[in-house]
Amino acid sequence: MFVNYNKIKFFIITAIVMIAAAMSFSFSSTANYEVLPAVINKYTFNFKEAAANLDKAAEDFRQEKISLDSLQKVLTDTRISYKKIEFYLAFHYADYVKEHINGAPLLHIEKAGTSPVVLTPEGLQVLDELVFSEEASEEKVQISALAKQLSSNYKLLFASLNSKNTGKGNIAAMRIQLVRIYSLGLTGFDTPGSLNAIPEAIASLEGMKSYLAENYSNEKPNDILQLFDETLNYLKVNNTFDTLDRLEILKKYIDPIYNKLGNIEIGAEPEFLMETSAWNPSSTSIFGNNFLNPYFFTDLKEEDDSEELRALGEALFYDPIISGNGNMSCASCHQPEKGFADGITKSLSNVQGKTVLRNAPTLVNAVYADRFFYDLRAFTLEQQAEHVIFNPDEFNTAYSSILKKLAQSKKYIKQFKEVYGKGEVTREKFSKALASYVLSLRSFNSPFDKYVRGESDQLSEDVKNGFNLFMGKANCATCHFAPTFTGLVPPLYSENESEILGVLADPDTKSPKLDSDEGRWANSILNEYAWIYEKSFKTSTVRNAGLTAPYFHNGAYKTLDQVIDFYNNGGGGGLGLNVINQTLSLDPLNLTEKEKNELIAFINSLNDVPHKKK
Repeated sequence: MFVNYNKIKFFIITAIVMIAAAMSFSFSSTANYEVLPAVINKYTFNFKEAAANLDKAAEDFRQEKISLDSLQKVLTDTRISYKKIEFYLAFHYADYVKEHINGAPLLHIEKAGTSPVVLTPEGLQVLDELVFSEEASEEKVQISALAKQLSSNYKLLFASLNSKNTGKGNIAAMRIQLVRIYSLGLTGFDTPGSLNAIPEAIASLEGMKSYLAENYSNEKPNDILQLFDETLNYLKVNNTFDTLDRLEILKKYIDPIYNKLGNIEIGAEPEFLMETSAWNPSSTSIFGNNFLNPYFFTDLKEEDDSEELRALGEALFYDPIISGNGNMSCASCHQPEKGFADGITKSLSNVQGKTVLRNAPTLVNAVYADRFFYDLRAFTLEQQAEHVIFNPDEFNTAYSSILKKLAQSKKYIKQFKEVYGKGEVTREKFSKALASYVLSLRSFNSPFDKYVRGESDQLSEDVKNGFNLFMGKANCATCHFAPTFTGLVPPLYSENESEILGVLADPDTKSPKLDSDEGRWANSILNEYAWIYEKSFKTSTVRNAGLTAPYFHNGAYKTLDQVIDFYNNGGGGGLGLNVINQTLSLDPLNLTEKEKNELIAFINSLNDVPHKKK
């Protein structure tokens, strides 16, 4: 993620912003600060004071009373103060914290009727990127306004902290915070300017340990507290961003704490969590098969799914009867032996000699998304199938025609009866069957996953080094988030990001040009029609990428070597092309040939295709 502050100005008018924040945010309960647990009291108050100090320091910096170094020190202290209490605030007040306290420094939209309004980001991540940038000295007014805005917004939240958000439910908050630390913190996503990831992880772990020690003495979590201490000691010794062994800390510390916290009896999960997050509280590993709930993303409910329904969906998936001319099936473009992609630049159309608009992505783990297709135009698996069914270049048919064909098939009448008790073929039953099969194409059983979970002790040094590069120096994991390695944003995994990379039409040419596909900007969703999505595409998974060449939406990159070179050079913008709002940093990664090969080794360790035809 990257914001070019030379091109984009915030123009924040402080008084208006403060009034708007007050009007746009209200809490249902009145202030009840004094009855919160002592640790929560302490850390929420400390962050209020730290935010106020940052407000003053930023204003002093604007008036040239203090140096940039001094401001950076105050911002660092403020972020450390926030990290102590982030597990609590970001869990119970997730939307507000994301919008006003510590959201990603990316332009985003607010849907207003049929037209989107582009909003500028605010909060600690934005300040981190700006204050530690080369433009900081030129953006004094902006920095001061952002700091004042942060302090004002947090005062609103602080005044309404609710004592009902205490008790055993905060075990879930701490488990989610561990995911946040690992997937967003230690990758550098959360500190885009300072890369102060390790001290912030330490602060976050210290805050959780203090809360656990204060409130769970009867649970006797001594082994958990000891693990916290061991993790803190490890980070204090191994405190260099580029050399931190993120695989070791995952296996020996983060995942074991995550597991042990899950063994503490916490009663019913907060209802809002189950409605807004794909995270599965029953999971025992961040890289576990059941870490996320796939049914969160589909209209199909778990209680309605079955092996029989999946078998029906599988039959439909491979049957060309559902296409208009009877010559195409879902498997035409999603072939198991090719990682459920098709291995060609752009998939073939039903019209001879013509292709569809884009490259076919893998369907393995495709269910883990709140938006589908490269341009994010579909919102469910079922809706994704509809786009293929109606597309003149693909199935070129309609449900009425499909249902008529199926109703004339004795085989399908029998299968529908076995699943539903009746042989009647309906659109809803058809959609559920296809969704069931695609949903079943899930994979967290690659050699890498098994090693993380302790089910295997075999993993080469190249793969280990490649993973550490992926999660650290190479910046891959700031867009391809663990453990799905997609743009599905942790720690709640309920929404997809899209990115503007400046993908080339032909990476082999000596005169590079941007690909002409407008991506999300042209997905026909009018209330998302905003310039910030021009040439923006869904961040697809790295899992099974070793099997699904060629790459990107246009299939122009034939090998993983070409893909890594593209990122290493800073995308299209890094090659000197004019890429509007490129969200990939233009700065080169300076990867060595050895490091590139190690990255490829790690990517190949994620290969694992379920239901692969022999």
